[in-house]
Amino acid sequence: MDRLQFDFNQILSTSMILFAIIDILGSIPVIISLRKKAGHIQSEKATIVATAIMILFLFGGKAVLSVIGVDVQSFAIAGSLVIFFIAMEMVLGIHFFRDDAPETVSIVPLAFPLIAGAGSLTTLLSLKTEYRTENILVGIILNMVFVYFVLKNTARLEKLLGKTGLNVLRKSFGVILLAIAIKLFRTNTGL
Repeated sequence: MDRLQFDFNQILSTSMILFAIIDILGSIPVIISLRKKAGHIQSEKATIVATAIMILFLFGGKAVLSVIGVDVQSFAIAGSLVIFFIAMEMVLGIHFFRDDAPETVSIVPLAFPLIAGAGSLTTLLSLKTEYRTENILVGIILNMVFVYFVLKNTARLEKLLGKTGLNVLRKSFGVILLAIAIKLFRTNTGL
């Protein structure tokens, strides 16, 4: 059995890649909107569930996809389309997805697909081909600690940024999310 080999550079790389994909800062406007609809965000539950989903997918994602007959590229393309439409909502201010307002926000849509979505799950499968699993796990945990901090402090962040700041942040990160969606799509379709 292999010994654990923690590598600072791998931990830093995986943490930064996951930070960009999870994009919790860019999701602040969405989180604030969800909090206003539901009245409450269950930060602990959302963080624990998102962490569990990501760790389970890191170890068994490829097997689950193969059982249902879906290859990683198809999963990534589907994820890129979802990310694309979420980004379009952020940039254009229109709503493609219309759900009834939840009573509380924790698992859906916060833990999945906002935090542990198709983009981050696909990224985990990609990271596993380049980095050691223990370093990816540390990257996941570091990101989830930051996610928890952001979820716990959305009200403060909303006051700090103000309405204009939130709109600028939402549109800016919407464009970045569009670019990530297009990159995911191109990478997995060979275009």
